[in-house]
Amino acid sequence: MSTQSDIRPEVDSIRSNPKTQVLIIGGGINGIGTFRDLALQGVDVVLIDRGDYASGASSASSHMIHGGVRYLENGEFRLVRESVQERNRLLRLAPHYVKPLATTIPIFSIFSGILSAPLRFLTHKQGKPKERGALLIKLGLLGYDSFSRDGGNVPRHKFVGRKKSLAKLPKLRPDVKFTATYYDATVENPERLALDLVQDALAAGPHARTANYVEAVGSDGDSVVLRDMLSGETFEVTADVVVNTSGPWTDLTNSTLGEPTKFMGGTKGSHIVLDNQELFDATGGTEVFFENDDGRIVLINPLNGRVLTGTTDLEADPSEPSVTTEAEIDYFFGLMKHVFPTIKVDRSQIIYRYSGIRPLPGHGDTAPGFVSRDYRIEQSNFADSKTVKQLSLVGGKWTTFRALSEHMTNEALALLGRQRTVSTTDLPIGGGAGFPQTPAAVTSWVKAHGADIGEARARVLLARYGTKAAAVIDFIVAQSDTSGGTGAVDTPLATLPGYSNGEIAYLMTEEHTVHLIDLLLRRTLIAFVGLLNQASFDELSALAAKAAGWTPERLAEERAQTVENLRFFHGIELEATSATATAAS
Repeated sequence: MSTQSDIRPEVDSIRSNPKTQVLIIGGGINGIGTFRDLALQGVDVVLIDRGDYASGASSASSHMIHGGVRYLENGEFRLVRESVQERNRLLRLAPHYVKPLATTIPIFSIFSGILSAPLRFLTHKQGKPKERGALLIKLGLLGYDSFSRDGGNVPRHKFVGRKKSLAKLPKLRPDVKFTATYYDATVENPERLALDLVQDALAAGPHARTANYVEAVGSDGDSVVLRDMLSGETFEVTADVVVNTSGPWTDLTNSTLGEPTKFMGGTKGSHIVLDNQELFDATGGTEVFFENDDGRIVLINPLNGRVLTGTTDLEADPSEPSVTTEAEIDYFFGLMKHVFPTIKVDRSQIIYRYSGIRPLPGHGDTAPGFVSRDYRIEQSNFADSKTVKQLSLVGGKWTTFRALSEHMTNEALALLGRQRTVSTTDLPIGGGAGFPQTPAAVTSWVKAHGADIGEARARVLLARYGTKAAAVIDFIVAQSDTSGGTGAVDTPLATLPGYSNGEIAYLMTEEHTVHLIDLLLRRTLIAFVGLLNQASFDELSALAAKAAGWTPERLAEERAQTVENLRFFHGIELEATSATATAAS
């Protein structure tokens, strides 16, 4: 039975006008990017996702925007070139979330792997694992740098010997022979970058409509049957073009729509986040990237004051939930000891864990590490329709989402008989528009926007939301005015003084936040950086309920679902019931 808080204008907008030119199924980064691009062309477009935006494969990334130096070994030169170009572009277009990242490879041999590398290149079979030595890595990085010549805005790689390596990273294994440092980028808050793209699309006009927690459950003639996951109600939408960007679940979605496919063959990647200051300091501010003796690539990335470690590369079934296993955690700990042997790591330091399935194509007996990271677009008729066309995305990654979305949009435009009118090549994303990139420019911005909430607070919000912080500040000030100006304009939370009640209200009411878990995992980094404990959970859930107008029954349900989600997928233990939360609600 639905309640007042289940009634969503976004869903009503789609239900009341069920005809569109393009329907996109799947709100991961590639579906969202395509939604934005089509909206900018003036196309009538609808985006739906059965979960929250960027809550599937897109939420399980390594937080890297990179050219893929290892793809050179796969012979994927087109993908490397495009990835490097898009990395450079995102540093310019989304500077509020995408930052330069130095990456260091510790090297423990000189010639290792030089004989087996050609065989791997030709056969794409892993064979007997062989650590890559200095000569092979040097050749790879020279090739990688060559792709950055056109429009590159990161330095070339550096190669140093043992003495300098240990001087910079003294906790490295003492038998290190060289370190190679090259440059890519990191995305500090990928889910918020995805949300910026959603907001950009909606700002294009009423021809762009979207709703999260809406699932495609079947087809009926020329129509897609959708179900609102909150109310349980079903309705139909008819489009000229149906775009399937559901990532690892592409085949499952196509089967649901009545057109079974066997495009996908994803692999699982897992990560843990550690609160370990010694390990954080040992990285020297660079990501440490190396190959284990089983041939798998692992990273140790200092991020948001914590250390992100991953990833594995295992076969996975997209119909089953993906979780980080205890065996994988043991594997990570062994790898960290391999590089930083004197640093103690244990399970008590894990503050967050996550796992996801990469949307890779089917790969037969090709070793997981050699499965293509490139993408393709498959065109077909939609189900049994004679007129509706369908595009299915196979593959795709965070780094190339803009270029991929451009290709997908161009194919959809061709099917619609339309021409591109707007380029996204140099179009800033969300809060990256006008983002100040010098200390003087930052100071000027916070002075201009901090009159009502204070310059220190404006500076925090600018770092968190880019120039979208101006809208957050306006909301907070307006909310204070509406309430008669009583109390502080931007009251800090008791358990999380870096956030405020006005900011939480903004996130709940202005950013398509449907469930409590959306707030904790994707509108903020609270869970990711280990700030979620029982007290902060109780305070946040009470504020969320107040802002969203949840009944006590709805709040209890939200808390129970959130606690189970955090325990099962992220290793965070909380209590669903709390006297403090009950009293606050």
